[in-house]
Amino acid sequence: MKEFTITKNDATLRLDKFITKVCPTLPTSLMFKYIRTKRIKVNGKRAEINTRLNIGDVVSAYINDEFFTPIAPKYDFLSASNKLDIVYEDQNILLVDKKQGLLVHPDKNEYGDTLIARIQRYLYEKGEYNPQDENSFRPALANRIDRNTGGIVISAKNAETLRILCDKIKYREIDKRYLTVVHGVPKVKSATLEGFLEKNEDKNKVYLSSKKTENNKTIKTKYTLLKAKNNLSLLEIELLTGRTHQIRAHMASIGHALLGDGKYGRLRDDKKMGFNKQALYSYKLTFDFKTDAGILNYLKGKTFTVDEVWFAKELFDYNI
Repeated sequence: MKEFTITKNDATLRLDKFITKVCPTLPTSLMFKYIRTKRIKVNGKRAEINTRLNIGDVVSAYINDEFFTPIAPKYDFLSASNKLDIVYEDQNILLVDKKQGLLVHPDKNEYGDTLIARIQRYLYEKGEYNPQDENSFRPALANRIDRNTGGIVISAKNAETLRILCDKIKYREIDKRYLTVVHGVPKVKSATLEGFLEKNEDKNKVYLSSKKTENNKTIKTKYTLLKAKNNLSLLEIELLTGRTHQIRAHMASIGHALLGDGKYGRLRDDKKMGFNKQALYSYKLTFDFKTDAGILNYLKGKTFTVDEVWFAKELFDYNI
């Protein structure tokens, strides 16, 4: 026999709902029988199935111990891979080097193995995240990058951190730098490009214009030439605005399409050279806080980089 004293979290529950909660393996038909035959009582008395429980009520259950064994929860994220390349971690954030080809969030074609699922599995197995202890929050990503782009993604371990990070990203207080390889060598070694971008949702593609319309958005992209070789250029990119496919479309618009880009570049020719994925990587992140960051103030001024970017090393012998 076990007794349960009703607290505010369980008050107003019907008796049958409460029993289902504390005896998850007890068959419904048997539960009804036990209530009817007074093997389940409220305050020492027979109760009805639909009796509403109040704070302080005592539920007595003369039930075999086997029925009190909780059902092991099943979480979708446990089916994800446990492979993560961690750049930095503390009690509030997790910086992960996402490899190209991995989705950050589920889509219609891939649900199980995504970056956020891997992160949730990692934190669950560390004991830092238990869905049963949370009402609504789950570890979440503060930024995202395309499936075929690699690089640093920020994950928040708690709701306050997520709120701060989203605010800092919105007001451009987190500086993200990219490395990319483009065809050709820009005549100007460093420049800030400006234009107007419009997204076609059906085609998942963006189009650039030199004129502002009610449907497009202003974009600014700064590039700096780092190395050039064999009519290819290694560039560092700073996004002064953050729009879908901005780097890929903006560089292609000035005649310097990204190596391996199948949407805005010349992938058929690039594949002949052995490159079948776009050379674009979010390799460096700086917490450039200009205003108060609350519990994240300790990150102000800190910079984090990935260990290596495959195309920078392979094509230009460039070390991060």
